Amino acid sequence: MSRQPDRPNPPLPDEVCGEIGEQLQFTLVELIALALAGKQLQWTAYGREFVGVHRHLGQVVEEWRALADIVAERAVTIGVALDGSAAAVIELDVHRPVEPGFVEVATAVERLCSQLWDVALRVRHRAHRLGALDTLSQHVLLGVQRELERQLWMLRTQLAD
Repeated sequence: MSRQPDRPNPPLPDEVCGEIGEQLQFTLVELIALALAGKQLQWTAYGREFVGVHRHLGQVVEEWRALADIVAERAVTIGVALDGSAAAVIELDVHRPVEPGFVEVATAVERLCSQLWDVALRVRHRAHRLGALDTLSQHVLLGVQRELERQLWMLRTQLAD
């Protein structure tokens, strides 16, 4: 993560932009990691409910990628360049990667729901933290949180018997 020199937009102090950028950076890597996990599970899940889950995972992966764009765009707006590289995801994301190999559909959905739940909680805490620094950045994270919670609700329906 780096700060654009001499071009703050909006005019926020460097230390405020740094803190906002840090919160956005963690959110970005978690969204990228979710998309990677979702895509891996979409490719390797098998079982009776495969077709519906496969389609649903394709949809949420695209939504996570779109949310990552929104987060990165907010950072650029305040003059902060986030790092969405594989190295940054490996270094900063606390979730374990999806193990290679095939996985039963229910296990895949449970695994993804667990990670999604954790990310949603982390984003909630970050949004709260940003409230005192920049309400526009807070609003971005609240939108991400709202979407993650909606997705969690929808994914959990795949587990209902």
